Amino acid sequence: MITELHTNRLYLRQMKDTDAVDLLQVWSDPEVARFMNISPFTAEQQAVEMIRVLADLAQERQAIRFSIMEKESGTITGSCGYNYLDFEQARAEIGYDLARAYWGKGYAAEAVSALLDHGFTSLALNRIEAKVDPRNMNSIRLLERLGFTREGLLRAYEREGTGAEAGTGTGDTFNDLYMYSRLVSD
Repeated sequence: MITELHTNRLYLRQMKDTDAVDLLQVWSDPEVARFMNISPFTAEQQAVEMIRVLADLAQERQAIRFSIMEKESGTITGSCGYNYLDFEQARAEIGYDLARAYWGKGYAAEAVSALLDHGFTSLALNRIEAKVDPRNMNSIRLLERLGFTREGLLRAYEREGTGAEAGTGTGDTFNDLYMYSRLVSD
């Protein structure tokens, strides 16, 4: 599986442990973590653990996550990738996050466009999905601008919070998610 992608301004490469410090800066921001369904990270070790889980999934060809780097500065601005790959059904789910300093500059559109192009051409996918919180208007606008179709609402689909919160009474809120998709024929 490919471990890097290039766009005009961005270099997307498979995450490495050494990215943990930079990704911690992204994943510790409550505004970024809000729609990732994680509690904001507080320690570098949390970022290392996330990177290692994602690396294991990539080894099994079940997912791949890229660090998004600005080519000009070499700065890691966020992450994106295929959260789930189903080659038997020729579909994948994508996800993405960006540091707040990079919002509104077209970086997310550029990174997601690279995922779409790679998914439909190199991975021979038929369908690429994205699940998005109905309150995440920036992500909704991005997906719709890139030709995704809202298929419906997944009611009470995802438990809010993760880890120790889940199942303890404090994480027993369930959030709705919109299901978006784009087909190779779109």
